[in-house]
Amino acid sequence: MPKILIIEDEAAIRRVLTKILSEENDTYQVEEAEDGLSGVEKIKNEDYDLVLCDIKMPKMDGVEVLEAVKKIKPEIPMVMISGHGDLETALNTMRLGAFDYISKPPDLNRLLNTVRNALDRKQLVVENKILKKKVSKNYEMIGQSEPINHIKEMIEKVAPTDARVLITGPNGTGKELVAHQLHEKSERSAYPIVEVNCAAIPSELIESELFGHVKGAFTSAVKDRAGKFEAADGGTIFLDEIGDMSLAAQAKVLRALQENLVQRVGADKDIKVNVRVIAATNKDLQKEITAGRFREDLYHRLAVILIKVPALNQRRDDIPLLIEHFASKISEEQGNTAKQFSDNAIKLLQEYDWTGNIRELRNVVERLIILGGSEISENDVKMFASK
Repeated sequence: MPKILIIEDEAAIRRVLTKILSEENDTYQVEEAEDGLSGVEKIKNEDYDLVLCDIKMPKMDGVEVLEAVKKIKPEIPMVMISGHGDLETALNTMRLGAFDYISKPPDLNRLLNTVRNALDRKQLVVENKILKKKVSKNYEMIGQSEPINHIKEMIEKVAPTDARVLITGPNGTGKELVAHQLHEKSERSAYPIVEVNCAAIPSELIESELFGHVKGAFTSAVKDRAGKFEAADGGTIFLDEIGDMSLAAQAKVLRALQENLVQRVGADKDIKVNVRVIAATNKDLQKEITAGRFREDLYHRLAVILIKVPALNQRRDDIPLLIEHFASKISEEQGNTAKQFSDNAIKLLQEYDWTGNIRELRNVVERLIILGGSEISENDVKMFASK
């Protein structure tokens, strides 16, 4: 049940807003505060999905309320209510992190659309925070080889900045691990990292996935929906396999990078977003540019920092550590005691040609743990790890 707080010093406007919202959706739980101070106290003590806040108020104005809320509960979308003379101030609140602003007297359709969009965005943020807690422990970089140590050094230098990063490397090398490490070590880590696999989404749906859509934009668009850029607001968006993105979507991504604005499919209104973009690809984008399948201007926007993740065959010294890590993790998942690998078994696995990289190594380790003996021997490797 969405919980909405209205902070407004004029009782008549509070009543009108409460009536409009309650009639729009009987699941909305609407509460009121008559000034900024009492509003902030309510927000400190309770969780809200949306706050509608007047700008001109005694005791504590809307700008001060916005700044206070962004410090204590930054995930709550704030919609500012402005008078005709407050337009410049309202625009300033957008720069300070407000979700949107509406003018007095509020236009009914604009108000309800803004409320729906803000609640949609809040739900996505919450879902991504829950997901982040579940998956963050899975994004650990294992290895002490020279190539991996170089990547770790790059991450330490680049993560605290907002520089865009393009991660390249073959499939299965762990490019997503680099993206998550960049996010976790950044000042945006309190906000979500939103992943988009550009290769897994049909080209006709990629724009809706990235930028959202409005009701009726296409046949199956039965309601307004926020896109991944909005969900990542304040945090990071990870565009995996960006080399497979259509040229039309590339043009919109370029605009989002240049102007920090996105537009939902079927809408005529821009939405301001504050996201860091990290992209990854297994393709040679220079060749894709020559072939006319990738925009050169987008490449230069993305590749401010370029991180190349090596194939497993180029970091064989890390294989013993990776085997130990996977063996422990897989045994834990299965509720069994971790099996040991003999020195000869490890040596044999180091000599394999790992065309599938780390992903293939993990699969082989899992197969050996399931089918091998109490200790994984050289013979087990020869029998069960063959391609």
